[in-house]
Amino acid sequence: MLANSLIALDREHYVHPVSAYRAHEAKGATVLESARGMFLRDSTGHELIDAFAGLWCVNIGYGHESVVEAAAAQMRKLPYATGYFGFASEPAIRLAAKLAEISPPGLSRVFFSQGGSDAVDSAIRLITHYHNATGRPSKKQFIALEKGYHGSSSTGAGMTALAVFHRNFDLPQANQHHIPSPYPYRNPAGADDASVIASSVAALRTKVEELGADNVAAFFCEPIQGSGGVIVPPVGWLRAMRETARELDILFLADEVITGFGRTGPMFACDGEGVTPDVMTIAKGLTAGYVPMGAVLLSEEVYAGIADGAPPETTIGHGYTYSGHPVSAAVGLEVIRLYESGILANGQIVGRQFEFGLSRLAAHPLVGESRARGMLGALELVSDKQRKTAFAADAKLAEKLASHGYRNGIIFRAFPDGTIGLAPALSCTPEEMDLLLGRLRKTLDDTLAEPDIRAAIRG
Repeated sequence: MLANSLIALDREHYVHPVSAYRAHEAKGATVLESARGMFLRDSTGHELIDAFAGLWCVNIGYGHESVVEAAAAQMRKLPYATGYFGFASEPAIRLAAKLAEISPPGLSRVFFSQGGSDAVDSAIRLITHYHNATGRPSKKQFIALEKGYHGSSSTGAGMTALAVFHRNFDLPQANQHHIPSPYPYRNPAGADDASVIASSVAALRTKVEELGADNVAAFFCEPIQGSGGVIVPPVGWLRAMRETARELDILFLADEVITGFGRTGPMFACDGEGVTPDVMTIAKGLTAGYVPMGAVLLSEEVYAGIADGAPPETTIGHGYTYSGHPVSAAVGLEVIRLYESGILANGQIVGRQFEFGLSRLAAHPLVGESRARGMLGALELVSDKQRKTAFAADAKLAEKLASHGYRNGIIFRAFPDGTIGLAPALSCTPEEMDLLLGRLRKTLDDTLAEPDIRAAIRG
């Protein structure tokens, strides 16, 4: 009865993020009630293994009491402290120092946001300020990748290159441009590493030449494209793009909101290729989703360009009420301690099991490609493996996958194109990974058994 009452209230009042409003009202919400480790339980008592870490973020799993205690202790001591007017709190100071310590070398300055979207917006504002302050005011054009995701804020959503975030929002803006995704499975020039890397480098050079290097502010990319379908570029791609940006005299921003904090193996995906970006955005795994927080990390050069671009007493007019919130910072410090005390290493070990398990599923009749790096992966489903043909929209494949997944006790991201996105917690045990992969295979089998899906495969 309580669940029905909550669902009714949800229909009447709760505007859900990135949803079809009327369709959601018709279907109703699935009310999540509790969680522990890798598992969630909804209001009907149905238990599900979470193969998506909430929304790519609960990297340590649910229910760590030490994180709860860190938040509670900070709430009792100092529940809020502004960063305005020269004030600060100990957790925010210590977290900024810790992030500078564990991030790629040279990212020494930290601006705190409330999440990933406003971290991207902050980066755009700070990059704009930097170029103006250093005497290059013409540098106003931004380049990102097709299928990329950089948040859904009023500006960042234009850097995002997914149609749903542009439709009826008057985006992208005139100074926001996109080049093809490094998408090996569907790269016209070939799926081999060299072709993918060469295609992206050439595309960036061509776009900068078209716009004029003196007009381009920065190139934004995710080391692995998350919401675009978990697109995994070859090793070497990130370094090549960073070096190309440097040669072209444009700033290089790595959006590690999803890939940061062990998701791909090392603490940051940039570490895997020894890359230091000029700017890096983080969120999600920073607090493992327990509380909201994000950050922009700046190189000393970018920070100094902003700081020294006007007399010392001149205010830099950018900030948020909750920048460096002490409770969020206390949680972030404890979450990082958990990563360093074993969870990061566990993710690296179980990540190999995850990658191998997904590779075995590539033989399934529905799977066109399996791709993964660390604890981030995807299965791209097709109706014709030879031609790499995606399922028609009227097959409603994503809905079928989500429905069968729920019945089989597993949560994942069912993308509209039929790709399954996966991001298990780094704390996942080998036994839990076996369970996850088994439920995933069962979901594929059940979906294949749908008459229209089987008919599409036969066709």
